[in-house]
Amino acid sequence: IIGCQVRREPLDSTERYTRWINSLTEEQLLTQPLCTSHGPTVIMPTWFCSRQWFFHVGKFDEGGKGVPEDLLFFYEHIRKGGEIFRVNHCLLLYRYHPQAATHSVLEGTIWNHRVQFLEDRVLSSWTSFTIWNAGKQGKKLYRSLSPANRKKVTAFCDVDEKKIAKGFYTYEESEERPKPKIPIRHFRGATPPFVICVKL
Repeated sequence: IIGCQVRREPLDSTERYTRWINSLTEEQLLTQPLCTSHGPTVIMPTWFCSRQWFFHVGKFDEGGKGVPEDLLFFYEHIRKGGEIFRVNHCLLLYRYHPQAATHSVLEGTIWNHRVQFLEDRVLSSWTSFTIWNAGKQGKKLYRSLSPANRKKVTAFCDVDEKKIAKGFYTYEESEERPKPKIPIRHFRGATPPFVICVKL
């Protein structure tokens, strides 16, 4: 996929997102989809690829309103070994409006696809890991993982003394008995690799 930088209309709409999309390095174009909530690192209205590659990836999911078809295509592109490039010139005026189809995609839908992609691309090859964030985002990630990947979580880590003082997180929704208790450690005593959860 080859994309480009964009200019927003109105200029101040989605300012942080636009700055992010326009300033990623070449390396980040491929690594950032694993790490952020923003989705594709080159935005779909700017995409170019060959027709042959488009059909190889599998076209868009036409499931209708609420389906993040660009994100799904982008992830499949990466799974099939596709590369990502960006022309570092603003070649598209990207208009913001409240009725855009993107607003019909639920945050939870995107979250579930992101977690599945993280599990497929990273966690499947790890035997254990630490979740860096013992707060809401870290616990949400833990609860969203497949049972097999939840078992790989050796600890949560944090800098917040109140969270660390609790000593552990109990997964109350679990049907396992006894319920899983995951230690909460100071980050200095935590064991890599880490999955870092930050709400932006």
